[in-house]
Amino acid sequence: MLDRFMQYIAAQHLVPPGSKVLLAVSGGRDSVCMAHLFHCARIPFAIAHCNFNLRPGDCDRDQDFVRQLAEEYGVEFFTTSFDTQDHANRYRLSIEEAARNLRYGFFSSICSKHGYQRLATAHHRNDAIETLFLNLFRGTGISGLHGIRPLSEIFDITVIRPMLCFSRPDIDDYVIRHQLSYIDDYTNDSLDYRRNRIRLQLMPLVRELYPSADATLMADMNRFAQVEQIYDKAVSEVKERVGHSEQSPFGFGYKWYDLDELRNLSPRDTLVFEILRPYGFSLATIANIIDALSSPQTGTRFFGSGYMALIDRDRLVVTGSLAPPSAPVVDVSPVAMSQLPNLGAPKDRGVEYIDADSVQLPLSVRRWKSGDRFCPLGLSHHRLVSDLLKDCKLNLIEKQHIHLLVDALGRIVWVVGLRLDNRFRLTRNTRRALRLEVTDWGNA
Repeated sequence: MLDRFMQYIAAQHLVPPGSKVLLAVSGGRDSVCMAHLFHCARIPFAIAHCNFNLRPGDCDRDQDFVRQLAEEYGVEFFTTSFDTQDHANRYRLSIEEAARNLRYGFFSSICSKHGYQRLATAHHRNDAIETLFLNLFRGTGISGLHGIRPLSEIFDITVIRPMLCFSRPDIDDYVIRHQLSYIDDYTNDSLDYRRNRIRLQLMPLVRELYPSADATLMADMNRFAQVEQIYDKAVSEVKERVGHSEQSPFGFGYKWYDLDELRNLSPRDTLVFEILRPYGFSLATIANIIDALSSPQTGTRFFGSGYMALIDRDRLVVTGSLAPPSAPVVDVSPVAMSQLPNLGAPKDRGVEYIDADSVQLPLSVRRWKSGDRFCPLGLSHHRLVSDLLKDCKLNLIEKQHIHLLVDALGRIVWVVGLRLDNRFRLTRNTRRALRLEVTDWGNA
C-alpha cells in the first residue's frame, strides 16, 4: 500500500520536490492512515486539526489525540477551536457548510503564514463516489460529476488528496495490519447528515444491484473529468464572447451580458447556467433569470451568494456588491484664481470648481434620496435628482452609489461625479474658488 501511495503521488504530481505539506487530521482512521503513510514515505509534513465543538467532550478528546500523534511523529502541530453552531446560525448555513468554510479558512491562514505549499486531506475512493451522488442531487452540472479531484484549489490553497487511490476496505486493512490507533466519530453513523445516508443507505443498495458499482463509477468519473475539459473549453469561449467587463465612473466594476446574445445562445439554458453558476445563484434563481429573458423588465433583480443580477434595459448586469457602498471622500481646498483650468479643457469626473463665496461651509456628503432637487449647471430652474439619473441612463446599481455634496444650509452643491449645481458655478464675479476632488469613491 505504501508503494501505491507513492506511485499515485508521483503520477498525479501531488507533492513537487521541496514542497511543505500540511495534513488535515481529524483523528479518524482515514486521516490517521494518511499521516502514517506520509511518515513512512519520509515526506516532510505538519499536522493541523480543527475543534468544531459539536460533540461536547469528544471534540477535546480528538484534539488531544491528534496533538499526541503529532508529537509521536515529531512534527509541527496547529490547532484551533470554533463555535460552529453559532457560525452556521449567523450566516444561515448548514452545519456541514459552516464547518467546511471554517476549516478551510483556518488551513489557508496556516499555509500562508508558515509557507506550506500543499494541504492534504484524507478523502478516499468511497468519499469520491459519495460526492458524485451529492453533486448529482444538488444540481452542480457536469462540474460535479468528476467527484473529488486529486488536486484542486480551495480558498487560495492547493489541496491534494493522495488517498483517492484507496478504498475504505484498503484503509481498514492497513490500519489493522499496522495496529494504528484512531478515534471513532459516532456522528459517522448518524442519518442526520446527507453524506451518511448515501454511505449507509444508498450505496449498499447500489452495490447489491451492481456488484462492480465502485469500479464502474470511478471509471465513469475519470471519463467525466476528461469530458469536462472539453466542455469547459467550449463554455469558456462562450463566456469570453458574451461577457463584458465595465468600470463604472463611480469607482466599481461589474460584468454585463447582452440580453439578445443570451437569448440566442444554443443550448441556451445550459450555457446561461454555466455563465451564472460561478456567481452563486441557485438552480431556481437561474431558472427565473432564464424565464425573464423572454420578457425582461428593467429593474428586476436576482440574488445569489454575494452577488446580484439586474435586468437593465437590454443588459443583464452582475455585481458582487450587495452592501450599501460607503460615501465617497471629497477633498475641499482653496485654489488660486490663476490656477483654475481652462474651462474648455476636458474635465475629470471626480473634480469640480465652485465659487467659494456662494456656499456656506462646511460641506458634507450624503446619499441622495427621492425628492431631492437641485439646479443643474446650465439651467435656471430646479430639477429632481432622480430625473438627472434617469437622463444619464444609470442602472440601479450605479444609482446606489450616487452621493450628494451639500453645504451647511443643506443645499445640493454637487451630484458627485455627475453634475454641479448652477448656483455655485464659477462666474466673472468669482473672487475666491474652491476645488472639489473625489479622493476615494467609497467601497463598491
